[in-house]
Amino acid sequence: MPCLALLALVEAIALREAAVASPVQHVLLQMPLLVLAGVVAAWSLTGGRTWAVPLLLTALTAFLFWMLPRNVDWALSPAGELAKYLSLPLLLGVPLRLSWPWLGPVLRGFLKANALSMLGVLGFLYIHAPVRLCNSYLVSAQQDLGFAFLYLAAALACLWATPLLFGDLRRVLPPPPPAGLAAELEIK
Repeated sequence: MPCLALLALVEAIALREAAVASPVQHVLLQMPLLVLAGVVAAWSLTGGRTWAVPLLLTALTAFLFWMLPRNVDWALSPAGELAKYLSLPLLLGVPLRLSWPWLGPVLRGFLKANALSMLGVLGFLYIHAPVRLCNSYLVSAQQDLGFAFLYLAAALACLWATPLLFGDLRRVLPPPPPAGLAAELEIK
């Protein structure tokens, strides 16, 4: 897992020039890779139940900070870039991974629904804003980001609704054969 975290971090750093050129690659590719690096780095760690709420609030604060268009612009400056490379894995990825197992299904559903609504509102805002929200990108690139937000919201809604509509696929699929039987079948 540490190798995967390092790979995600290196890939995010390699996308540095692409992030300057396109807000879609900056916001929907580089930033999630940095969060993924933090999640994977903390994969084997366990947090206590008493730390779940403070860790979740830390993750949500970092998420809301980096969602603002002004901070997306700031992330292209040297100081903002350093803050992005440090805060997204450490203040969003790691706390989210440590708090997620302790959250109940209602709170998880609320967070997912809130993420979908925020993606939809941001998509609408980026598409229909009469002025540039991110000064580092063109209006057409800003509109592309808005459409990408809407597509992502639709894809996540389908992904998260599938278990609700069709049931858990782990219950439908047959269980794997016992270990001894599987080894015996491979030998023959």
